[in-house]
Amino acid sequence: MPVISHIAQNTKPIEGFTHTVSATGAMIILREGLAQGTKLILENPRTQQRVEVNVVRSPQMNQEGSLIPVEFLSPAPQFWDIFFPPNIN
Repeated sequence: MPVISHIAQNTKPIEGFTHTVSATGAMIILREGLAQGTKLILENPRTQQRVEVNVVRSPQMNQEGSLIPVEFLSPAPQFWDIFFPPNIN
C-alpha cells in the first residue's frame, strides 16, 4: 500500500510503500534509508490519516529500496483501515 513520509528536515515528502503492516507500526520501503531513532509523520494517502512514527532499527537494503521498521508513537488502530484481531494467549 502506498505511504507518504513527512520528515522535518525535508521540505518534499518521500513516497514509498508498505512491506508489512501491524496494529503498532509497519515495515516501509523508501528509496533512501533513515537512521534509527528518526521521527517522522507517516501518511496513508488512501485515508489521508497521518500518524507520528519512530524508526526502530537501522534500515536494510533490498532490490526495492530501504526496508525501514517503524512504530507508532501513540496507538493508531484505525490508521491502516484494516481490522487486526486481538491477541489471545
